[in-house]
Amino acid sequence: MSDAIVPDARFAADWLALREPADHAARSSGLSEAAAARLHAARDDTLRIVDLGCGSGSNLRHLAPRLPGPQHWHLVDHDADLLARAARECAEQRDRSGRPVTLETIAADLARDPGVLIAGAHLVTAAALLDLVDAEWLDRLASACAAHAVPALIALSVDGDLAFEADGAPEDEDDAFVFARLAEHQHRDKGFGAALGTQAPAAFERAFQRHGWHVASAASPWRLGRDDARLAAALIDGWREAATAQAPARAARIAGWARRRAADVAAGRACCRVGHRDLLATPPRAEP
Repeated sequence: MSDAIVPDARFAADWLALREPADHAARSSGLSEAAAARLHAARDDTLRIVDLGCGSGSNLRHLAPRLPGPQHWHLVDHDADLLARAARECAEQRDRSGRPVTLETIAADLARDPGVLIAGAHLVTAAALLDLVDAEWLDRLASACAAHAVPALIALSVDGDLAFEADGAPEDEDDAFVFARLAEHQHRDKGFGAALGTQAPAAFERAFQRHGWHVASAASPWRLGRDDARLAAALIDGWREAATAQAPARAARIAGWARRRAADVAAGRACCRVGHRDLLATPPRAEP
């Protein structure tokens, strides 16, 4: 899946591939290590890990070598093409001890009750998903995890911390205008009802804390500079489309902003910061 920074809930494989290095570099090593420690303590035979909204398998590629094994992954997505790609691109993955990881793909509508998908799992995980869902879906996820005592490791949920950083640069009115329109767009229905957008990390904490669970949170921001110009350009173009959808009468202003900001990053005049949070929810008296 993705994180509501492009204007559509159907995410092309080329976009997922483009963002994968930035995703992996941003993620919290501390929360991955805490999840690994829990899995090591809970291990019986094979660890069953459910990846909701797996896309092309980036989450598995990041986590598998950081977690103990043996591991069997259930890769869940609504997109059959992405599932097929994930199966191909994750076929040679290995766990922390070098053992091959096994997997199966599950085509499913994620808007349905997630409890059916996570029963019997040792860990449920997702990346760049929470900002697309609504509060009711998130409550159902928390209830299902609590019912089955399944920890949840959720990465890369947008938190609204957006900026173009440049030494001595004044506040940019166009940035503020576009980011406000983007925040509005992030709450549109992405297939799960009114999307949580940047409220997702706080909503996740509340949903699990209602069950008495502990939630650990860590910042996982992208910082995109000149070496990331292709990703930044694609990201900014997605922002342009989203902002224009919210304010079509300002399309020319938004397009000019997008050209200028993409050029700033490409020339090294600015770095684009995109804030995310990683989250790990664990049962009572089992803090990471």
